[in-house]
Amino acid sequence: MAKRIQFSQHGGPEVLTLVEFDPKPPAAGNVRVRNHAIGLNFIDTYFRSGLYAPPALPSGLGTEGAGVVEAVGEGVSRFKAGDRVAYAGGPLGAYSEVHELPAANLVSLPQSVSFEDAAAVMLKGLTVQYLLRQTHDVQPGEIILFHAAAGGVGSLACQWARALGAKLIGTVSSPEKAERAKALGAWATIDYSREDVAQRVLELTDGKKCPVVYDGVGQDTWLTSLDCLAPRGLMVSFGNASGAVSGVNLGILAQKGSLYVTRPTLASYANNAENTQAMADELFAMIASGKVKVDIQQRYPLAEAARAQEELSARRTVGSTVLIP
Repeated sequence: MAKRIQFSQHGGPEVLTLVEFDPKPPAAGNVRVRNHAIGLNFIDTYFRSGLYAPPALPSGLGTEGAGVVEAVGEGVSRFKAGDRVAYAGGPLGAYSEVHELPAANLVSLPQSVSFEDAAAVMLKGLTVQYLLRQTHDVQPGEIILFHAAAGGVGSLACQWARALGAKLIGTVSSPEKAERAKALGAWATIDYSREDVAQRVLELTDGKKCPVVYDGVGQDTWLTSLDCLAPRGLMVSFGNASGAVSGVNLGILAQKGSLYVTRPTLASYANNAENTQAMADELFAMIASGKVKVDIQQRYPLAEAARAQEELSARRTVGSTVLIP
């Protein structure tokens, strides 16, 4: 028997329960992983609340973890029992002692990266990889805006942008988070609780604004983000921490400078085993080189997943959080 977190109805963290289950032999093409660490992410709260619909209820939760292959299904040749692996894609169910998922969703984990670091960094790190290297290929000297720069994704983006030679302006909610973002590599910070973000961007860029804005906040920052973009700039809306952006009038893009908008997801970039491994290899190389450091600030037992999500949603966490089975 093994234990996992599941939920039978949508709602707050209180709907999460710890249950026992009997792991089955993995299906053809699948791998069963014994998790050593599990990643905690905002997207988990979207599935729990019902913003994103899981396939069916009751449902497991979580899409990110790292551990050791325990068993492989028929037709799997890339992995064998005992291999170190990590993952950041579905199906839901990573909040578990063991998790079965398609072999195509797994990546090989080098000895140079720990299970905890991999679980903490896979989803956020692959997200930063596609944001900075694929959605918009950030160039040396570019001034870019990144919201929530002291959070899990932002903390990695600050470091990666610095390694690329770019100047990242990070928005934060407090002086403490401003210090953190700067220590991680942000070129400048804007405290949105006391400063006008668009005005400060104008000042910091000598009136030119930014070629790209990365916005994982969503509803609350949508219009501000558009006001920070240079003509024909790219708005990258990749998350909904404050709620989904809706009711968009495309005319506003014309008014504000023939802007571009994209709503990317990791699944569209890490869309096969080869692409996912290549993205992960670049991420792991950045970690091995020391240019990107994984900052795990919170660790919770798997059984306390609800409390971990409460802290995350209340913005009382910094850096990354992992659940330990």
